[in-house]
Amino acid sequence: MIRRNVLTGLAALGVAAAVGTPEKAGAHPSRKPFPSTLDLPDGWMPEGITIGALPFAYFGSRADGSIYRANLATGEGRVISRGPGEGFPSIGLKLDDRGRLFVAGGTAGTGRIVDAWSGRLLADLSFTTEPSFVNDVVLTPHAAYFTDSTNPVLYVVPTGRRAEVRRLPLTGEMAYTTGFNANGICRTPDGRALLVVQSSTGLLFHVDPRSGVTRQVDLGGELLTNGDGLLLEGRTLYAVLNQLNTVAVLRLSRDGRSGRIVDRLTDPRFDVPTTVASYGNRLYLPNARFSTPPTPETPYTAVAVRKP
Repeated sequence: MIRRNVLTGLAALGVAAAVGTPEKAGAHPSRKPFPSTLDLPDGWMPEGITIGALPFAYFGSRADGSIYRANLATGEGRVISRGPGEGFPSIGLKLDDRGRLFVAGGTAGTGRIVDAWSGRLLADLSFTTEPSFVNDVVLTPHAAYFTDSTNPVLYVVPTGRRAEVRRLPLTGEMAYTTGFNANGICRTPDGRALLVVQSSTGLLFHVDPRSGVTRQVDLGGELLTNGDGLLLEGRTLYAVLNQLNTVAVLRLSRDGRSGRIVDRLTDPRFDVPTTVASYGNRLYLPNARFSTPPTPETPYTAVAVRKP
C-alpha cells in the first residue's frame, strides 16, 4: 500500500521543475527546452522507457536494475531507485495512474513495483526460477501482463492491493522458436485483448487475456522483423524494430486482428533503439547500443522524434 499521495508528489515535482527547480543532473544536462536528445548516465545500458501524464521519462538499467528519471523539459535527471545489482536488470517498464512503476526483470525471472516519486520498492515479484527473460509489461484496468521471451507464458499481476502472480500459458498460433520470442506487448484499440510481437519471426499476435489463446494478426504479408517495444495510441501502433533502427507505424482495425504498415520512421541518432513512449507530439526512444561493447564509461542517450 502506498502511504503518500504519489500523484500529488509528482504534480509537485512538475510544478517545481516549471519554476526552475530541476532534477539533479545525472549526465550532461541541456539548456534547451525539451531537448531532442537526452543524455543518460554513462554505463547505464538502457532498454525500457515509460512516460506518464507529466513530462518525466523513466529508464531502467540492464546493468544493475536501477531506475533513472529524466525531466523532458530540461534534459536533466537523477537515479531515483538503486537496483538489486548485477544479474537483476530492469528491462521493460510501465507507469500507472497511481504513480507506480511496473518493471520487468529480464534473466532474473522477476518483476518489481516501484514508487515513481520516491523510488521505494513496493513489491518484489518472483515469476519463475527456470531460465527465462521477462521482457516487457502492459497495464490493463485490472492487471499487469509481463512477457517472457524464453517461455510461452504471460505473468499476470493484479494491480489492486494484493500482487499475486498468475501464469497464463500462451497457446494457439504463436510457436516459440530459437532466439527471442514474445517481446513487446500492448492492448488492442478496443481494449479487449493484447498484442504481442515475436522478435524471432517478426509476427504480431492477438492474445486473449483470459485464455492465452494467440492468433496471428493479418499485416498483409508484412513482417515486424526485430520487433521490440510497442506503443498504441488510438488505432496507431508504433513498433520498434531495434536492429533495423526503425519504427514501423501501423494502422490497426479496432479489434487489433488486422493492420497495415503506413509509415517507417528512422533517424541518424538511432543506435539500436528498443522501446518507445510518447509525450505531446514526440516519440522518445532509448538507444540500447547492443552492438557496442558496454563499459562503465560507455555513453547512452534517448532521442525524440516527431510523430508522423
